Amino acid sequence: MFESTSNLFSHLGKPIKDEYGHVVGTIASFLVTPGGRVDGVFIEHGDGHIKQYSSDQIKTENEEIMLFSTLKMQADNFCNQIPLLWRKTQAIKDLNDKKKIPEEMYGDLYSSFEGALSQLKAEAESTIAEVESEVDECTKRVKALNSALINLEIEKEIGQIDEESYQTAVEIVKEGLKRINSEKNTFEALRKKLSNLILGESQSETADEMIEQKVEEEVEETVLPPSNESLDTTLPEPPESPQPSGESPVVVYVKNAEEQSS
Repeated sequence: MFESTSNLFSHLGKPIKDEYGHVVGTIASFLVTPGGRVDGVFIEHGDGHIKQYSSDQIKTENEEIMLFSTLKMQADNFCNQIPLLWRKTQAIKDLNDKKKIPEEMYGDLYSSFEGALSQLKAEAESTIAEVESEVDECTKRVKALNSALINLEIEKEIGQIDEESYQTAVEIVKEGLKRINSEKNTFEALRKKLSNLILGESQSETADEMIEQKVEEEVEETVLPPSNESLDTTLPEPPESPQPSGESPVVVYVKNAEEQSS
């Protein structure tokens, strides 16, 4: 369970991990507002470079501090905001149907929420494109490391590297593959989550439109004018009814046309 970053100062000089559990650097300093709020974190990475990160990317879990990627934070933000804003937009429509919103206010109010929702969806689609780019990059890195493993096998087979060096190198490459595959799985999950979120709302809206259209069609079917097609006017045979008691049925004989002419 992630906790707030209320006491980041106790982590000063300590290692910080990424969302996959790997150490990415050491906390060097903080960016603090005059009011005492931590607004950023300075992290020294393994290459000696110090970079500044937003405090929104920092979370603590079980006394450990973690750095989340900007892309993942954006995706999580969209996954929280889009459903909420969509529900609010639907609530405005429902309240208007119930005559609980003044007519002169409904148009502007609905347009503002609908516009904000459309903007969030557009930004989410842009984020999906970035996530897809990261997935492609991970795929390339996986292919490259698999090639590295094959080259290690070849060089060991022809005696260019000894067993100990081979095992050490294989473990390093395999650890790298494990990390990249973990990143790839995370990005793929983000892409699916965002895509389903946008697609799910579109399907809901489409379903509502289909239901309304179906109702309209059913109503129209009940008042359709007669078609110009020929109708079957054959009357059904009347049911046989019993004759009154004491009366004999009247039988009428019709001569065949050939007999009449003879």
